[in-house]
Amino acid sequence: MSERPPEIESREEAGHFEVDTIKGDSQGMHTVITLVERKTGYLTMDKLERHTAADCTAKSIETIKGQGGRVKTITADNRSEFHGYKDVEAATGVVFYFATPHHSWERGTNENTNGSVRQYLPKRTNTAHVTQADCDEIATHLNRRPRKRLGYRTPEACYVSAR
Repeated sequence: MSERPPEIESREEAGHFEVDTIKGDSQGMHTVITLVERKTGYLTMDKLERHTAADCTAKSIETIKGQGGRVKTITADNRSEFHGYKDVEAATGVVFYFATPHHSWERGTNENTNGSVRQYLPKRTNTAHVTQADCDEIATHLNRRPRKRLGYRTPEACYVSAR
């Protein structure tokens, strides 16, 4: 992870995100992709019908474009669903970084946020029934939950004011 610039590490500037996927059951067919902003903890969640690099790439591009140019970088783990990162970079101009294998703390914001998502989507739960509306509702709940690290402001308020 030594190539990620210091301004991303410092969390002083908004626009640097971490991405991950959450598989529901052991089949892993139905997946949720989470994109979390490092400074504010602002979360976007999207439903993937298939846990593939192609679906993950397409949804990532769609989500990034929906953020109106606010996404500057993304840090991902090294799993195969992010192998389309060059297509994401080409379509959006966002720079991808990858965490060192087996160093989940290098994406700590996303790991902690996924732990909060698990309050709504417990491990080993079949997520076939989960809709995009469900993902939006979960993200809204978490984005409106005050955080100590934000001075008890919400990720949503901090993200909006970071424009």
